[in-house]
Amino acid sequence: MVTRNNYKILVTDYVWPSTDPEREVLSSIGATLIEAPDQNESTLITLASDVDAIMTCFAQVTANVVKAAKNCLVISRYGVGVDNIAVSTATEEGIPVTYVPDYCVDEVSDHVMALLFTWNRQLLFYDKVAKKGDWGGSVSPVPLRRLKGKNFGVIGLGRIGLAVANKAHALGINVLGYDPYVSSDTDSSGNISVTTLEDLLEKSDYISVHTPLNDDTRGLIGETELSKMKSSCYLINCARGPIVDESALYQALISGSIAGAGLDVLEDTEPSADNPLFGLDNVVITPHVAFLSSESVHDLEVRTAQATRDVLLGKMPDFLVNPAVLPVSRINLH
Repeated sequence: MVTRNNYKILVTDYVWPSTDPEREVLSSIGATLIEAPDQNESTLITLASDVDAIMTCFAQVTANVVKAAKNCLVISRYGVGVDNIAVSTATEEGIPVTYVPDYCVDEVSDHVMALLFTWNRQLLFYDKVAKKGDWGGSVSPVPLRRLKGKNFGVIGLGRIGLAVANKAHALGINVLGYDPYVSSDTDSSGNISVTTLEDLLEKSDYISVHTPLNDDTRGLIGETELSKMKSSCYLINCARGPIVDESALYQALISGSIAGAGLDVLEDTEPSADNPLFGLDNVVITPHVAFLSSESVHDLEVRTAQATRDVLLGKMPDFLVNPAVLPVSRINLH
C-alpha cells in the first residue's frame, strides 16, 4: 500500500489537556487532526464528510454521522465501550471500528474499591463531623462493618470485573460472580464463586456492575433486581449509567430497599443539577472519572492514535470491534 501524507482525521471530543500525544503518533503518516468545536450531530456530519478517520471519546457518532463519512476508513473509540458509535451502520458502510478495552483496568478497579471504602467506613459522614469539631464519638447513620468475610457480587467478568474481584478477594472478601457469557472456570485462581444473577443479588453485601451497555444489559438492574438485594446492600456502578434503572434505584434508596449506592456514571452523561440522586445522603457520586489517571489517559491517547494509524496503513488493529466488516471493508487489512 502506498503511504499518503495528507490524511485528515476528525477528533470529535476529548477530556484531556491537548491532543499532542495523538499528533506525535500520527505525524509519522503526515496526518492532520481536525478538532470539532462541538458535538452536535450537524457539526459532526459536516466535518465527517471528507475525513479519512474519526477518533471519538464521548460524542455520539450516530448513523447519520457514519453515513456522511464517505471517505472514512476507520472509526476509533477512545475507551472501552462503543455504545456511542453506530457500529452496525459502520459495518454496513465498510468502516472498521477500533477500541482500547484494556487501558484503564487498574484505575476503574481502584475506583470501585475507593467507593467501597468510602461507604463502608462512612468517610464522607465522618469528614463532616470532624470538620464541625465533633470528636466525641458521633455514630454514622450506616453501621460500620468489617469487610473481611462479607460477600461482594461482581456482575460482568471481563478484564475490569476480574480485577475488582481479585482486589476484593485480597481483602478477605468472598466474591460472587455472574456473567452469562462466561463459564464457571473463568477465574482459574479460584477467587470467584460463579453463580446465577438471582443468587448473587440475594447473597451479596456489596455489588459492583461491570457489563458493557447493549440491548441485553440496558436496565439490567431494575426494580425486580433491586428488590432481591439485601436492605443493607451497597450498589456500585462504574460501567455505564443505563445499565441501572435510575428511577428504580432512587425509589430503592429512599425506601430503604437497599442501603446505598456509589455511582461514577448516570443515565444522562450530562445530568441536570436537579437530579434527585444528588439530594440523597446515601449516594456517593463521582463525575465519570473512574478511568482517569495521568498514565491511563496518555496510554489511551497514544493507543487510539496507533490503532487509527494502523488501519490507515492497512494493518489489522490490536482490537477490532466489528470483525464482520472485514469482507466488505473500505480498506484491506492484513
